[in-house]
Amino acid sequence: MKTQIFKRLFPLLLVGSLSYLSSSCTNGSSESRESEVFRYNEHYNVATLDPAFARNPPIIWPTNQIFNGLVQQDDSLNIVPDLAKRWTVDSSATRYTFTLRDDVYFHKHPQFKTSDSTRRLVASDFVYSFDRLKDPAVASPGSWVLSNVAAYEAVNDSTFTITLNRQFPAFLGLLTMRYCSAVPREIVEYYGNEFRSHPVGTGPFKFKRWEEGVKLVLRKNELYFETDENGVQLPYLEAVAITFLPDKQSEFLQFAQGNLDMLNSLDPSYKDELLTATGKLKEKYKDEVKTITGPFLNTEYLGFFLDSPQDEIRSELLRKAVNYGFDRVKMIKYLRNGIGEPAQAGFIPKGLPGYGTAGFEYNPARARKLIEEYKETTGNQNPVITIGTNSQYLDICEYIQREIGKLGLTINIDVMPPSTLRQLKSTGKLDAFRASWIADYPDAENYLSLYYSKNFTPNGPNYTHFKNDAFDRLYEASFKLTDLEERKVLYQKMDSILIAKAPFVTLYYDQVIKFVHKDVYGLKANPQDFLVLKRVRKDRKP
Repeated sequence: MKTQIFKRLFPLLLVGSLSYLSSSCTNGSSESRESEVFRYNEHYNVATLDPAFARNPPIIWPTNQIFNGLVQQDDSLNIVPDLAKRWTVDSSATRYTFTLRDDVYFHKHPQFKTSDSTRRLVASDFVYSFDRLKDPAVASPGSWVLSNVAAYEAVNDSTFTITLNRQFPAFLGLLTMRYCSAVPREIVEYYGNEFRSHPVGTGPFKFKRWEEGVKLVLRKNELYFETDENGVQLPYLEAVAITFLPDKQSEFLQFAQGNLDMLNSLDPSYKDELLTATGKLKEKYKDEVKTITGPFLNTEYLGFFLDSPQDEIRSELLRKAVNYGFDRVKMIKYLRNGIGEPAQAGFIPKGLPGYGTAGFEYNPARARKLIEEYKETTGNQNPVITIGTNSQYLDICEYIQREIGKLGLTINIDVMPPSTLRQLKSTGKLDAFRASWIADYPDAENYLSLYYSKNFTPNGPNYTHFKNDAFDRLYEASFKLTDLEERKVLYQKMDSILIAKAPFVTLYYDQVIKFVHKDVYGLKANPQDFLVLKRVRKDRKP
């Protein structure tokens, strides 16, 4: 059936590249049974497997299989135990005490110089790991995670304490980030910079082989400490094999052939082949493929650089006009095949406490009136706004360009490579830009930090240079509230201020969507789109 699908879709084949990839998959499965190997493709080369540099999904996904931290998130964004089996917080809400498990061992390596080539995890491993994260010589992009940490200490082998400079209710969420993984001193110091390609952790899978830019293989960790509800040791899979085809259409070909177990994208080149306009899997694929979907903590938006010399950008009238001037529901239906939620409720995405503040809905009459008001008050009869974007979002920007153009405001589009877009956005050299914010940790504070005045780029994530005293006061007050419901009230007040001032145009709240073959079980949609494979099975139902 899979071969028939493939032939029906693509009668012409790039035989060379596909046969190479097929042989690569075969080599991986010679190390363990094919039915117990989970295979996926990564479009971008993985630069490192060192968790101190796990700043983006291509790195986070494999390091998430190799390493653990003190705590982890479940699929509902609850903070649950990981290497720490429990923790307490003192009355000041600034001192955290973690009690570690006593049955966790690092992956086997001769450098441990023990009879079984491994070593039990102890609290001093976190002292070393955190010291390394903060070390300027290491230059980890995740050092900011510990910026509010005053001190940490291994009280004994099983007790680790962290003391904060000030209250920060979202701190446990920060500790779930892969940056905060436990790494063993012996192995890091043995390999030095080459630890990037010789990782040793405590995770469900251990490093086996990496041919950079071609294939990465992880094998089951036979010492892993977690079990399922029936007492069966995790992980179920024997191995994970990752290939690195940069072309998304070639990836789709491999998925259709059955050489990949998962397709983790919705590229315009094949989205209409797989999905209906409402985001449902087309009938011809239902026998072999299933979709896994769920909310994704990612807000897609257009940002305005408010320190721009351009009067159009500084005008609240025009910024609101753009927000009112296009139909987000229609945009999602026809340009995203129904995948995603129209962003009509502020900057905080669906799935986080604080979501639900009334935002901008389609109102072209009001948008036209705002544009006319701007023209009358300024005398500028031909206002122009230029939006910087990359090619992946060109269709959305062109849709907005057409709709807003009908109302009397000219939108120009400047298409550039993603790296250029990131650089110019970060340095304030774009008047308006397409951007997205994926949650670093599951708290609305992470989104609101983009508009705190002390976070102006390049020293923080405030790309718009938005400044509002009332917003800043509420933001600072939220740190003092440990009760989530009380913080939620402040979060919604802050979101309301943002909507009133319109430093952005929210587009949509993203959605996780994965296509997998029906012999894959146990894979779930994670709101932060982390790939969790320790409970995944193939070929047989759990």
